[in-house]
Amino acid sequence: MAKPLILITNDDGITSEGIKKLTFLMKQLGEVVVVAPNSPQSGMGHAITVGDTLRITKNDIFDGVDAYDCSGTPADCVKLAKHYVLKGRKIDLVVSGINHGSNTSISVLYSGTMSAAIEAAIEGTPAIGFSLCDYDPKADMSHVDEYILRISRQALKRGVPKGIALNVNIPPAQKEAIKGIKVCRQANARWEEDFDQRIDPHGQKYFWMVGNFVNHDKGEDNDEWAIANNYVSIVPCQFDLTGYFAFNTLNDSWEL
Repeated sequence: MAKPLILITNDDGITSEGIKKLTFLMKQLGEVVVVAPNSPQSGMGHAITVGDTLRITKNDIFDGVDAYDCSGTPADCVKLAKHYVLKGRKIDLVVSGINHGSNTSISVLYSGTMSAAIEAAIEGTPAIGFSLCDYDPKADMSHVDEYILRISRQALKRGVPKGIALNVNIPPAQKEAIKGIKVCRQANARWEEDFDQRIDPHGQKYFWMVGNFVNHDKGEDNDEWAIANNYVSIVPCQFDLTGYFAFNTLNDSWEL
């Protein structure tokens, strides 16, 4: 019986520790192909390359795995993988990550990791974005294997609802064992930014974005609560951003 075909990508770049770990784990589940950015692309969101060159190069970074580094964004990597590298082949699962840092709440909109997974969902392929809520590039990942393998096996066995990409966040390593996995909603939390004006060595102004992440959500059914209470969170995400609840207001109250 043929092994499932698993495409791996990320936004931290093909040399990151997270993608090395994810590749090691996915080799236990199927045939793995890696197409990932050749440099960090964090915060790129769902950007794609238009009006500029895209380059893709075979890379022998992973033993026994076909791997390619790409000059484009995470979404570009998924598009190139499907329509060029793996053209004509059915991809059974796309996994993106492991991201170095949280992608809970509103961060899903900025995340290159999740945009790669959502691009796969747009293309009709089951997809998962994995993030470890630890921003250290050398973060301890020894505790993630069980949860990534369990969730990925279920996605391969049971499938993922059409048009959905799963946003999985894993708490950082700590003495206390992870309590379990919770399917959650996205928390009502956001970044409240400010811009620090500075002067460069040439006397020119520039700005550095600063600020804090503020959680306005008091519920116990969201991803921020899950991570704070040492659960792995799964948020099913969709690319349809239509605010259906606003239909009545616009149709009945506005003079259109």
